[in-house]
Amino acid sequence: MYTKSRINLALGVCLLSSSLFAFNTRAAENSPADAAVHHLQTRWEDIKFGVPEGDKQTELMNALGDEADAVAAQYPDRVEVLIWDGILTSERASMASTFSALGLAKRARDILEKANQLDPVALDAGAPTSLGVLYYRVPGFPIGFGNTKKARQLLEEAVQTAPNGLDAWYFYGDFLYNQGDYARAATALHHALALPPHPDRPLWDKNRRLVIQELLTKIQEKT
Repeated sequence: MYTKSRINLALGVCLLSSSLFAFNTRAAENSPADAAVHHLQTRWEDIKFGVPEGDKQTELMNALGDEADAVAAQYPDRVEVLIWDGILTSERASMASTFSALGLAKRARDILEKANQLDPVALDAGAPTSLGVLYYRVPGFPIGFGNTKKARQLLEEAVQTAPNGLDAWYFYGDFLYNQGDYARAATALHHALALPPHPDRPLWDKNRRLVIQELLTKIQEKT
């Protein structure tokens, strides 16, 4: 049976160093679109890491997702905008009811596929990384569109084109862990931890590294 828990897409990304989704303050001053991306990124961090999981966090994330949709409608060809709209749509899917989760996940996939076609390298391979996460976390046929082969291809592409992307390496390691390839997963995760901290995003950087350490502990327990 399809359940909300089976489509746990929490990107934490992000949701997702010269990381996947790094937009510093100086970049935010370059144009209105850059400023909008910076706002979405920083507001996502505030909600994700500063608000306890529950109805309030879901309410705030849905409101931010609506903002992202509006920005994407205004700048339909800006890849950074599309990446963040896709990330936030994925985040909303992870919090949604059973009846809404898969629809949101499909919408996130479509947004991110457009972003990937525009520029697969932007934001440290933000589009292929986020797509890869969707493909390995969403259930496969007949419930959803999950596809392990596509996930592997996208995540391998991401770490090749973004060798300093903390999220690219984390999600690649998480994918390998889910495939039972513990040795290669550990290698990817250790690579992620060896990357220098991101000075502009300390909250995100700290929380991402904690998750990586937790996953490495799970690998140690299994090997």
